[in-house]
Amino acid sequence: MTLAYQLDVSEVLRQLDARAEGLDTAEAERRLIANGYNELAQHKLDSWWTILWRQLTATMVVILLVAAIVSGFLGDVREAIAIFAIVIFNAALGLRQEYQAERAIAALKRLAVPTVRVRRDRQVAEISARELVRGDIVLLEAGNVVPADCRLLESFNLRTLEASLTGESQPVDKHARTLATTALPVGDRGNMAFMGTVVAYGRGVAAVTATGMATELGRIATAIQTTHRQLTPLQLRLEKLGKGLAVVILAIVAVIFGLGLGRGESVSDMFLTAVSLAVAAVPEGLPAMVTIALALGAQRMLERRALIRKLPAVETLGSVDVICSDKTGTLTENRMTVTSLSTITQQMDVTPQTRATVPQTRLVLKDAPDFALLLAGASLCNDAHLEPASDRSERAREVGDPTETALVVAATAWDLEKGELETWFPRIAELPFDSDRKLMTTVHALPPPDLNLSAAAMALEPWRLQVKDCQSVAFMKGAVDCAIEICDRAWVAGCCLPLDSALRRKILADSDRLASEGIRVLGVAFRPLKKRAHEIDTDALERQFAFVGTVGTVDPARVEVQTAIQLCRSAGIRPLMITGDHPLTALHIARKLGLSEGDRVLTGMELDRLSDSELARQTEQVAVYARVSPQNKLDIVRSLQQRGHVVAMTGDGVNDAPALKQAHIGVAMGITGTDVAKEAADMVLLDDNFATIVAATREGRVIYDNIRKFIKFTLTGNSGELWAIAIAPLLGMPLPLLPLQILWINLLGDGILAIALSVEPGERSVMNRPPYRASESIFGRGVGRTIVWVGLQLGLLLLTIAYAYWSHNRAEWQTMAFATLAFSRIALAQTMRSDRDSFFQLDPRSNLPLLGAAIATASLQFAVLYLSVLQHMFVTLPLSIEDLGLCLVVSTVPFWAIEGEKAFARYRLNSKA
Repeated sequence: MTLAYQLDVSEVLRQLDARAEGLDTAEAERRLIANGYNELAQHKLDSWWTILWRQLTATMVVILLVAAIVSGFLGDVREAIAIFAIVIFNAALGLRQEYQAERAIAALKRLAVPTVRVRRDRQVAEISARELVRGDIVLLEAGNVVPADCRLLESFNLRTLEASLTGESQPVDKHARTLATTALPVGDRGNMAFMGTVVAYGRGVAAVTATGMATELGRIATAIQTTHRQLTPLQLRLEKLGKGLAVVILAIVAVIFGLGLGRGESVSDMFLTAVSLAVAAVPEGLPAMVTIALALGAQRMLERRALIRKLPAVETLGSVDVICSDKTGTLTENRMTVTSLSTITQQMDVTPQTRATVPQTRLVLKDAPDFALLLAGASLCNDAHLEPASDRSERAREVGDPTETALVVAATAWDLEKGELETWFPRIAELPFDSDRKLMTTVHALPPPDLNLSAAAMALEPWRLQVKDCQSVAFMKGAVDCAIEICDRAWVAGCCLPLDSALRRKILADSDRLASEGIRVLGVAFRPLKKRAHEIDTDALERQFAFVGTVGTVDPARVEVQTAIQLCRSAGIRPLMITGDHPLTALHIARKLGLSEGDRVLTGMELDRLSDSELARQTEQVAVYARVSPQNKLDIVRSLQQRGHVVAMTGDGVNDAPALKQAHIGVAMGITGTDVAKEAADMVLLDDNFATIVAATREGRVIYDNIRKFIKFTLTGNSGELWAIAIAPLLGMPLPLLPLQILWINLLGDGILAIALSVEPGERSVMNRPPYRASESIFGRGVGRTIVWVGLQLGLLLLTIAYAYWSHNRAEWQTMAFATLAFSRIALAQTMRSDRDSFFQLDPRSNLPLLGAAIATASLQFAVLYLSVLQHMFVTLPLSIEDLGLCLVVSTVPFWAIEGEKAFARYRLNSKA
């Protein structure tokens, strides 16, 4: 199908059944009824009970609900209430998060323009943008937000800012010419204006070609609606853990029940015992621990200027191995800045350090007066301006084309205020910029000789003497090659010299060198005029200029990003740049930041031609993608995910929203980001600092490490209990632990101690290793091994001490097993604080909650052993000093076993090094 940008103006109007003078009101109303309002449709949200049902049917939640019911049946009302509270809390949290995630469309709708100027009934009317229809003729001016997708019929120096849609940082020149019949990406459709973009300069007349969901913005809205958020690695692992536990628990119930019946135990006793063991095997504290760990992590990230919108994103950061980053506003400042000044004889790089430290006014006055003329000319031949800030602590607001505002800001930095310059040199005529000439020329009256200028402007005095006999002066700025063509002289050290071929080659060579470094170079020239304003012939104005110099501008890379990218690499994270900007600009920024070392860059048009398999291969090799569409970004993220990568996507524009939602974690910019990007993201960087992602990634790794420690600690203790219960009947002895005693240990271990373990600070090596694979089991890298062998060891210890006392008819035999188990859980919590470092290398004050939990747990266990009311409740007997000492010694055996395992691991690591 031939698209509007491929047709000439008359054919576009014919296909739209429209006229240049506009539609009749009756016809517009008919089209409005037929096609609907010009707005983004809200897709139907899931009902709250549907979302709640999803929360309550997760495997781990079902197990907890069964555990709560059984606990209540066994008479443990408190535990039942506690488990129900955990379930309700987590379900409510999930319900709230899902509703927040669906607010992205509401943010998209807020981009609609309230009113628009349109031709109706052969006159200009102002109507609501919602009432626009295909075929309407709209009038666009600087400052307008484009209300719909439009084909330009007329363009008068029109330029639009499309960064939020395409990622292009520079204003895009617009025209009414027909483009090639080949397919072009959105950013290259120069005769189209798109809904949600902003007119930065000039004016135009356009025919509406698409409204509402049929616009490019609408396609993004559709992509957001049809994009399903991926489960986080933690959610996948916990779901897998829950299913595994369900199978194990059912097997335990069946085995214990069968063994008991085989020994002649009553059915009712064995039912209660088997179900109690099943309840004990469930880590009831896991959901609470995960929620607490994620919430505390989110709080710590907020202190680092990262706002977490969805709690699972906290842990997901720890598994990220690819970060897909937008360029404009993320890796760069999204603010054009003057980086170089060049005259015929001098050149200066204007770095952030230069701007902050060089006494610039003195530099202009004493050492480089030609720079004053260069900056004054660039500021006067300029339609941008600075609006004073209402608060002294704030920066002046920049109004106008980003490149032009950069020139005004640079001149202001040298005390050449544009307002004062225009007072001294008022504009009296102009030739506006257009894309054919690539030049802009303004004519200014000269101040009288006796006018007192500012200290900085006094540097213009040598130049004023040269033009003192003239009535006015023309300043010109534009593309260097075009500027050179209308110059026959050059301003050199206070006087005009002929612009010979050698000088021309030098100017062009210097300009090409800067352009190759990703710098946009503008030439500045002047022409003294002896005619007054009414005598000036603008058609013959652009000739016989004197070339002054060049100004280089660039959207600079953020200074902290290079370090952040290096940290990403050391942590095994691969950064990619995905931008709508020009390929050469993208590649230059990527090299400067150390993101790419080669010349490989893929464009959106090249991506469109790749098959799925070819795309997957390229995404593993290429680090820079340019001129990409929103769909390209989405395809790249999906391809990486299909290859098993955990993907983070950063961005700030409307065009980033679908990919932000598709990624495992979407990261939006808080300052420059659009509402759409923020609402679609999981995390918002309040300082727009790429380095903040690194800090947040570390926090995510710490949290996941602590979740693994929790599971290792909880299931090791629980498996010890189960081994003891399972083997005891084989030795012909009664069960060494009573159901209520098991539930008590579960409360102390899975509750107080385990949750305190979840706030353990990060280990030293947390950012010096690759991220964990999303497919890796939560029992990987030794967790499952420790649970099995240390749990078996603990079970055998309990059986040994219980059997020794039972075989000698000691009444306290069950109390000995009970006390040993309780104290061993305290010891295990201490050694499991670190996977590598010895307990004796750790500062006990670094985790005060765990220290307090250990003291509280020990105190409660002593109360159960020696307070008569609790002795009766838990069926315990007071232990002698000798028996208590034996319990304490035996309970440390698993502690020393794990310490030995860590020591051996450290030895192997050091021997390899």
